[in-house]
Amino acid sequence: MLLFIPTTKIILLSKLYEISEGYIILNKLKNTIRISILPLAKGIPVSPNMLTIIGLAVSIVTAMIFARGYVVLGGVFILLSGIFDVLDGAVARASNRITAFGAVLDSVCDRYADGIIFVGIIYGLLSRNIVSHQLFLIPDWLWCSLALIGSYLVSYTRARSEAAGAKSMNIGFAERPERMILLVLGAFTGYLVAAIVLIVVLTHITSLQRLIQAERSLRFGR
Repeated sequence: MLLFIPTTKIILLSKLYEISEGYIILNKLKNTIRISILPLAKGIPVSPNMLTIIGLAVSIVTAMIFARGYVVLGGVFILLSGIFDVLDGAVARASNRITAFGAVLDSVCDRYADGIIFVGIIYGLLSRNIVSHQLFLIPDWLWCSLALIGSYLVSYTRARSEAAGAKSMNIGFAERPERMILLVLGAFTGYLVAAIVLIVVLTHITSLQRLIQAERSLRFGR
């Protein structure tokens, strides 16, 4: 029995790590989209940092829309904020204006946008502007809080691991674009809380995957 438990744990951790290999196609698709919009980005006269700030402003408006209970419209505005999130990097590459501060600003604005959108949803749920669907006996506002924690864990685990010298940390399915897509799908279909529960599960799995990758990378240098 003592030997069985560690072996089971090792198998489980290995399987979780192997799941990340299945997302290679998805990452290639995202890279293809980024490259395909470069010609369009060359004609945009706005600076990358300004596009980042505009995207944040749209996210704040999105939170207000969710707080008022306009779920479908909130999904539309998430898509709109995502457009600016893609364009800022594309414009920076197309105009050769990639800067270290721009990357920091983009990361900070993304984290704030993540937080404010979930806060808007929580307010909408608590004020009953959004129809509540309690799942697994857990209040929906708590699911939102766990989704927010998981979202921050995904980005923090990667940032902290890379700062320690870990490599290949861009694994897992629950990066920001995927999380926003899930919220949009939930908003459009009427299953917003279910989408948030899925975000909770995927973000925590992704964080665990990245911890496993960090341990392997830091131990074996790969």
